[in-house]
Amino acid sequence: MRIRVTKKLIRCSLVSCLFPPWLSPLSQVEEWEVTCPHSLGVLLFVSLDTPPSITAWYCSKVMVTTPEGRASVFPCHRFVDGGRTLTLRDAIGWWHQYLEKHWKEDCFFGHQFLNGVNPMLIRRCSQTPPNFPVTDDMVRLSLQRGVSLQDEIARGNIFLVDYERLDGLTPNVINGKQQYLSSPLVLLYLTPRDQLVPIAIQLHQEPSEDNPIFLPSDSQHDWILAKIFVRGADFAEHELNVHFLRTHLLSEVFAMATLRNLPTVHPLYKLLIPHFRYTLEIDTLARSLLISDTGTFTEYTAAGGPGTLSFMRKAAAGLTYRSICLPDDIIDRGLDSVPNFYYRDDGLRLWNIIHRYVEGVVSYYYHDHYAVIRDSELQSWINEILVFGRLADDNKGFPKSFSCVDELSYFITMVIFTASVQHAAVNNGQFDYYGFMPNAPLSLQSPPPATKGQCSENTLLATLPDVNVTAHGLATVYLLSRTPRDYSRDQSEGEEHRQRANGVAGRTRAAGVY
Repeated sequence: MRIRVTKKLIRCSLVSCLFPPWLSPLSQVEEWEVTCPHSLGVLLFVSLDTPPSITAWYCSKVMVTTPEGRASVFPCHRFVDGGRTLTLRDAIGWWHQYLEKHWKEDCFFGHQFLNGVNPMLIRRCSQTPPNFPVTDDMVRLSLQRGVSLQDEIARGNIFLVDYERLDGLTPNVINGKQQYLSSPLVLLYLTPRDQLVPIAIQLHQEPSEDNPIFLPSDSQHDWILAKIFVRGADFAEHELNVHFLRTHLLSEVFAMATLRNLPTVHPLYKLLIPHFRYTLEIDTLARSLLISDTGTFTEYTAAGGPGTLSFMRKAAAGLTYRSICLPDDIIDRGLDSVPNFYYRDDGLRLWNIIHRYVEGVVSYYYHDHYAVIRDSELQSWINEILVFGRLADDNKGFPKSFSCVDELSYFITMVIFTASVQHAAVNNGQFDYYGFMPNAPLSLQSPPPATKGQCSENTLLATLPDVNVTAHGLATVYLLSRTPRDYSRDQSEGEEHRQRANGVAGRTRAAGVY
């Protein structure tokens, strides 16, 4: 494939980089040719590499036309510095095209519980809950192995997602209209082809005649509407609990305890501080722009407004130490052998890498358990985390103090994992999965259906949120998903930041850690 790049305000046959007219000295035409012996198929992104000797230049967009005739536009609208690689995604977005095409499918619906932005709720089902009376007759058509529901449960092929924390919440009023939020229970089935699909959905916690259990065998619109209410509930649970509480607010507790109790020369300060670089800033912005009285989440989501604090209290009460330690959480939810669970596979690899590194640092400075016990600054650090994080309840399982090297290493691993890997897992893909509104509605304008057979396409459209609600939601998740401008995988830049953060630490023995 041949590609021609032209720095000129015209449309070229293959690739055009467009510049504003006020940069007339840079508007001359420059061309490069790149030959590719094979078709690249659908283009997902392009990368622009500039030599270090090139001064900053402005790129408006890149337009690509492949030999097969497919045209793609990659917006840029920024200056490109010399010596940098700029990666641009397709304006239309291949992934969003896929999402728009497949969001109604049961396989994609189930996939998101394992590998979407909220893989934290699903668990293996050992028995159906008493408030979710699913029978063999209801799901017989969905079970592909020819055995009963109880047999499938015994074989480990049935999974449950329960949004009980949303039960009883007062939904928001948006644009002067009452909004609606459900608290569903979802039963999922692992097929012989290792695909996870929903087989039953109940939209309220308490079974009743006006709370039917929706099935794949119901009418198409009934089944889609039930899944839309589940996706709306998942959005609320994900943003307030999985994302905000369990990564942002927890990291803030860890960051404040570190800044208040560990001096800059302390080896654990040096180990932790790079992971709190933007924690306080972004949480301050979230309080001001998202969950304040005039914040986006407060004004434009069903769980915003009066229901937010009530939900956060429930979520905080259910937070345990094992639930934020990935190896323990995977075992507790019975997900250690589920196929195609990439969050687990990649997460455990990264957890183990972090843990090995932390063990090396901790064991270098703490030669025995007594060294851990007598470190008063460290003990003060964990005490402040428990007190101000309200994590001291015995049923939460957090250590009250540190008495051995292994216990300390495991806790430090959890802190780093929460602030880095876990946050990336539940944050970075938001625009990918929430960028097509029906897949994750911020709010819904009609109550959950109380009977079957009454839903139509017009019902679906009337249930979805207003345009201004969708616009604010898309803008928010786009900004939240963006990579920081100064992000770099370059280890030398990371070292410069550590040196700035540590101040005089480079002259101490602890500098040997790095």
